[in-house]
Parts: sequence; C-alpha cells; structure tokens
Amino acid sequence: MADSRIPMSPGTPYSMAEERSCPRGGKRRAHGRALALAFVALSFAQPLAAQVGWPQRTVRVLVPSVPGGVNDLVTRVLVERMSASLGQSFLVDNRPGAGGSVAFEILSKANPDGYTLGMTADSLTIFPVAYRNLGFDPVRDLAPITLVATQPFVLAVASHVPAVHARALFELARSRPGGLTYGTPGTGTSAHFTGELLARMASLPLVHVPYKGGGAAIADLAAGQIDAAVLGASTVIPQARAGKVRILAVTTGKRAPVLPEVPTLAESGVAGFDMAQWVGLLGPAGLPEPIIRRLNAEVRQAVALPAVRDRLAASGFEPRPGTPQELGTLIREGIARWRSLATALKLRLD
Repeated sequence: MADSRIPMSPGTPYSMAEERSCPRGGKRRAHGRALALAFVALSFAQPLAAQVGWPQRTVRVLVPSVPGGVNDLVTRVLVERMSASLGQSFLVDNRPGAGGSVAFEILSKANPDGYTLGMTADSLTIFPVAYRNLGFDPVRDLAPITLVATQPFVLAVASHVPAVHARALFELARSRPGGLTYGTPGTGTSAHFTGELLARMASLPLVHVPYKGGGAAIADLAAGQIDAAVLGASTVIPQARAGKVRILAVTTGKRAPVLPEVPTLAESGVAGFDMAQWVGLLGPAGLPEPIIRRLNAEVRQAVALPAVRDRLAASGFEPRPGTPQELGTLIREGIARWRSLATALKLRLD
C-alpha cells in the first residue's frame, strides 16, 4: 500500500501524518511554534515601539562653529521650535575646529538612536577633498535628514577700501602689489573655497586670512584689519546695516531676496559664478528610518511657521526643506565639485 504520509522538505522537524498519529504531542508542538513566532515578532516590535516613542530625553545637536556663526544661528532658531513641538530639550553643542570636521567626526561615531544630531553647512562637502586623514566619510558615515535653509555668500569690504562695486575692487586688487587680503570663517570652509574659486575665475591676487568662525572675521573686517571678506550673508548684514562694512556682490546666480539691491558676481563680470551656502540636518549612519521621517517632518513644520521663516529671512536665509535623498545628492555633488577645484588649484589643507 502506498505511503499516505505527505512528503516533507528537508529540515522539517515532523510530518503532518506524525501530528495526526500523536494528536496531543502535535498540539503541544504547534503551540510551542506559535509561542516562538510570537516571541520573534515581539523582539522586532520592541525597537520599533522605542523609535516611535522618540524622543524620551534631551537631544544633542552638534554645531561645527562657535556661537554666533551661521550654523549656530539656524540651529538655535530651529531647535527652539522643535523642543516645544516634541516636548524635549535640545542641547546645542558647539564644536568648532578643523574647518568644522571635528563635530562631524564625533557625530559619525555617535550611537544612531536619535539623541545625537548635527547641523552642517556645505563645508561638509570639502572635508574629504581637503584632508588626507579625515576620520570619517560624509557619505558612508552620516545619515542625511533634510536640507534646512540656504543663503548667499557675500563679497564685502572694509570702510577703508575705496571700491564701491565689485568691478572696482577687482581693478584695485590687480593694481596692488601682493593683492588684497580677504577673510573667511576658516581654512577648509566653503567660504574659503568660494573665495579661491572667485580668485581663479576673475584672475585676482587675493591673500586668504582664515579665522575661527565668521564672527571673528566680520569683526576684523569692520575694524579694518583686512580688506575684504567672503562670508555668509547672515554674518555680514548687521555690520553692513550699521555702516561698518560694504557689501559689493552676492555669490548666487540670481539676486538674493534679502539683498535685492546687491548685484551678483555674474553681473559684476564673473560670468557663470553661482554659489550658495546651505545648512542641513544629519545623524549618524544607521539612524532608524522612523526617526529620520519624524525629524524631517518636524523641520518642515517648523520652517513653515511665519515666525520661524521671518527670523531666518531677517538673517539672510531662505527655508529650503527637502527629502533625505535630496540632501544626500547635494552632498555627493558638492564633494565632486570641490574635488575638481582642489585638483585645479592644487589645494590641500594637511
């Protein structure tokens, strides 16, 4: 007589026929399997529940600049609103140094649990180009959350410089032995590379003077210690309004809404010049998707509020939230652009 048992695949612990022949034992085994499956499902559900419950304690936000800098300003405006919305404190942790790379090396090694984040400017895209021994990879070791805001860099001069527009400044630089000095927030920052790009495209003899942050650079510019500066608009506008410095041009391809009367560098004779400074929110690689989505939504909601938009606009920023994927693309494209410039100018910072 043919075997009535149902063939089982290799590794199957017992057959249905065996369960029928031992009904009590089969039921016990079936019950045990059900418990095991329930335990596995619970083990996966518990981390997700913890993520949904984020945040349950203070969130630290690393800022790669001194207090008062570009990143610091945007961060404080944003976390004030997010703290109120999420019901938890957000601690701003300023970690300047090495062009800002110190903060992001710390972030890259942080536990990806949503309690350590970083607010970056586009200088992040320069790190792998400028430093041989960078302790992290911006693409591999960091998780993009969202672009937050953008602003133009501005070309500004001290009151002792006679040029009243960018073309006159270019002529002055070419006429002076040794050229003109220009300050930036530091060596390896995007302002530094933007200044070097301007010097290359306009054939200008410019001498870079690095500072530890934009605040120190604008203070020396206002005091006449340097001739010019390439800085974020938010750093320069207050001193320009006070009459201590003059803004000659913006670096973006179009005039900036916050400075509609100021021409672009392209209008000033540097055809094709188009650079903007951006600020974005990042976490360490491995940050769970539910937390990324929650943070992205919180940033979008925050910058949609008129009070937040007005505070950013007053400092020269335009809110520009986007998807994590868009920020990731921006980072990769920035690295490629600055690598091309560094190769052409033979720029290396270490």
